[in-house]
Amino acid sequence: MALEICCQLETTIPIEIEGLTPDWTHDKTLSEIERFEVFHGNRRMPLAEIFKVTGDPADQTIRFTGLMQSVHWIGAHMKSGSIEVIGDTGRHVGSQMSNGRIEVHGSTGGWTGSEMKGGFIHVHGNAGHLTGSAYRGSSKGMKGGTILVDGNAGNEVGLSMRRGLIAIGGNAGDMTGFNMIAGSILIFGECGIRPGAGMRRGTIALFGANQPPLLPTFRHGAVLKSEMLRIILRTIETQGMKVDPTYADALYESWHGDQVSSVGRGEILRRRVVAA
Repeated sequence: MALEICCQLETTIPIEIEGLTPDWTHDKTLSEIERFEVFHGNRRMPLAEIFKVTGDPADQTIRFTGLMQSVHWIGAHMKSGSIEVIGDTGRHVGSQMSNGRIEVHGSTGGWTGSEMKGGFIHVHGNAGHLTGSAYRGSSKGMKGGTILVDGNAGNEVGLSMRRGLIAIGGNAGDMTGFNMIAGSILIFGECGIRPGAGMRRGTIALFGANQPPLLPTFRHGAVLKSEMLRIILRTIETQGMKVDPTYADALYESWHGDQVSSVGRGEILRRRVVAA
């Protein structure tokens, strides 16, 4: 039986629960967990003043329910175990996590999976800006793991990403893969302007029918079928993301850049769309 934590306060004031993870709760009693300190705005208070706590902490699974829209930092710094969120939730989900699994049956705010080092996040709704990104002032974004978003995402997906995989089932905003160092980003819907700006290495794959123009600092490579993409698509399908089966054998135009950077060995793959 999972540990169930239900938010019972309807508020627009942020509730911050950073550090409340399965690796912290698994050897605690329910009364100890109820005394865990959270912030409601600038007020520090015990968890039990806002949340109802039931279930078995030893299960290493936490299930968040209730009025979660203003709850932030779910799963931040998580090292093991599993978290399930029922409904929409706030910012910083899975931020800097190193292992474990987070599944959100709703949408998340900005900075989902920012600077994560490992583990798995699946958002069944939309995600905000800066998914899998570096925080402002940091040169290192996502370093490992997988983020799947079934819906749309905002601007700067994968900012300064170093390793790992991000797949966006819907549309993405501007500057996808900005200053990307390595890793893979897949956008299945439409993508905003300037994808790959400043990227050094890594791969951005664009599958949508309406694709943005690339910066002039990218040079055209070949038209190809990608075995690497075929493997990635098969993997994310087994992880629960729906993928158009025609994408595995589609033709892709490869572009290399950004030549403005000192390395410029990044790759953008654009699916060739056949006119009806």
